[in-house]
Amino acid sequence: SFTMSSLCDGVDGWPCNQHAGVAVAFGIIGGIASLLFVAKLYVRLRLNPRGNQVMNQISDKIKSGALQFLRTEYRYLLIFAIIAFAILLGLYTFDPVYDSMDGVRYGVSFLVGAGLSALAGWGGMLVATDANVRTTQAAKEHGLGRALRVAFTGGAVMGFTVVGLGILGLSIVYWVLTFGYDNHDDSFVQESFLFDDNFDPARADKDAVDLQIQLHYAANALAG
Repeated sequence: SFTMSSLCDGVDGWPCNQHAGVAVAFGIIGGIASLLFVAKLYVRLRLNPRGNQVMNQISDKIKSGALQFLRTEYRYLLIFAIIAFAILLGLYTFDPVYDSMDGVRYGVSFLVGAGLSALAGWGGMLVATDANVRTTQAAKEHGLGRALRVAFTGGAVMGFTVVGLGILGLSIVYWVLTFGYDNHDDSFVQESFLFDDNFDPARADKDAVDLQIQLHYAANALAG
């Protein structure tokens, strides 16, 4: 069956010999680096002029309408997120995969994913509407080549924001979900049966697989 120990048989190097917090360090560092790159791109984008007064008025109206749309959308999505959190909390608290805290793990993972997705959407909309007028002005003054560079810079801000928040959030949530467990063998399962004279290795192996499934669905909830 599939367990971390089966993947790490005969391997004594990284990440098999590391705690989950260390194993996901590259994900956390990569997420932070991506967000720092976003800041650099945003500064570069703002160096481009916004154009004349008429262009700015049109841009401001587009931005106002776009943000109002997001506010309305997020109100409905908030209701859905609360309902989904309550369902996950109830289902996996009363019928857990691993222990009684499963409901909290699933629910919080979903809320973190939804929150990061909303944050990326809000920031992306702000940057996109701001980049539009700067792209128009670049095309007017310098032609297609400069306009494309400004447009790609604006698009890259949104893209790297999604990637950075996704990797950073997933890495942190994975570390939280595995906190207190040994992520390269089944000892965390064995400890659960430490005082059980009838400890069954097959049962322990099944529980290890269940935990892997739990982490898989939690990761999907965060990414979605």
